Amino acid sequence: MPTSALIELCILIPACGALFIAVSGRSPNLREGITLSTALGLLCVVAALYLRPDALHLAPIILGEPLPGLQFKLALEPLGMLFAGIASLLWVITSLYTIGYMRGNSESHQTRLYVCFAIALASTMGIALAGNLITMFLFYELLTMSTYPLVAHKQDHDAIAGGRFYLGILISTSVGLLLPAIIWVWQLSGTTNFTPGGILGSQLEPATVTMLLLMFAYGIGKAALMPIHRWLPEAMVAPTPVSALLHAVAVVKAGVFCMVKVVLYIFGVELLSASGSNVILTSIAGFTIVTASIIALRQDNLKRRLAYSTISQLSYITLAVSLLTPQAITGAAFHIASHAFGKITLFFAAGAIYTAAHKTRVSELNGIGRRMPVTMCAFAVASLSMIGLPPAGGFLSKWYIFQGAMVNDNLAVVALFLCSTLLNTSYLLPIVYVAFFKKESHPPHNAHGEAPLTMVIALTATAMLSLILFFWPQIPLHLASMLPGVGQ
Repeated sequence: MPTSALIELCILIPACGALFIAVSGRSPNLREGITLSTALGLLCVVAALYLRPDALHLAPIILGEPLPGLQFKLALEPLGMLFAGIASLLWVITSLYTIGYMRGNSESHQTRLYVCFAIALASTMGIALAGNLITMFLFYELLTMSTYPLVAHKQDHDAIAGGRFYLGILISTSVGLLLPAIIWVWQLSGTTNFTPGGILGSQLEPATVTMLLLMFAYGIGKAALMPIHRWLPEAMVAPTPVSALLHAVAVVKAGVFCMVKVVLYIFGVELLSASGSNVILTSIAGFTIVTASIIALRQDNLKRRLAYSTISQLSYITLAVSLLTPQAITGAAFHIASHAFGKITLFFAAGAIYTAAHKTRVSELNGIGRRMPVTMCAFAVASLSMIGLPPAGGFLSKWYIFQGAMVNDNLAVVALFLCSTLLNTSYLLPIVYVAFFKKESHPPHNAHGEAPLTMVIALTATAMLSLILFFWPQIPLHLASMLPGVGQ
């Protein structure tokens, strides 16, 4: 099969899967079988692309040209390959987890959820494979629209309010800031194509570069930089599999992916370094890292604590790419993978606790590790990754970012790292401690053990991926080595 056909299949497989899932809704076993088959099919296609030596050098695929010079195109590059691989792998595991969660909690509207999941993954693949800003924007908006029903899934007052907040923030930022920024880039350069080293001329005034960079930073609301972050904790009204999708598989990863892509392929390292605009982005990301961590400390609701943790951890990626050093850019790409595996495990564990024990608050978790040892061991591994301690993948990504800061003697970023590490430890490790070493304050009326088997298998698999990433990091490091600013 031609490589170009494989690239197109990355979008077509989940899109067609959504259609087949919709028509099979009356047969739960068939519906879930189609979901798993579609996810496995997508993973196989992405793996085949990675193994094709010509995939990263293929000419762009033109999907259409509604107006002269306005093209929708697909093109594969190393960062997109990494993002597509992570999303397709985690969709398989998330699908398995979702089956156990939705059945274990007797959730309604299950078919709609699986359909929206598939459309969201098709949109994610479109973002990963976008060849220019116009195509990226199209799939970015489609991802927002397809995940709105997931956030509002329960259709009670809180879910509807959270869904509206989610939709309102992400649409207003993308239409009000991201789209004008794309148009401005088009006017300045005559193109919106992603090009290694950037497409904006070096003659731009520093003030222009700074303004344009800020428009992208806040227009890409899914990157959750403060103060454009409130949609993320508000979206925690969604079922836990949706939270996993938001925090690890698609939405927030699409945000930071777009941010890294814009820095490396639209602005370029040389332009940002010469203008000094990257310092502002570093400051915003640093402020978000510390502030979100402090807020996380105060959250008793487990999912909200993890949501603010996500806001903090995402900004590591933005901060890293803003440092513009090869080591830091490598760390930014690597952290997309390590955060995905670690954070999805934490949310899987939260959902397992809710399903088995009906507990949602940190203050209720005393002794839970004795009843659910597998779940809480996975939570512990993922916590190590979030903190940046071995033997979890988060250690490597944060080590590269730390090295990137040390290259330029950026002591402010080094101090930020130390402070953030202490804060991460403070809001995650106490959960592990009370789960294993404190007695239950409110023993349940009915004894419970682990969550349904499919959920336990899924969270164990993602925890293992965090460990595997530490011992065998070759794939993400290989792809990161080919990024602009690293391999040139």
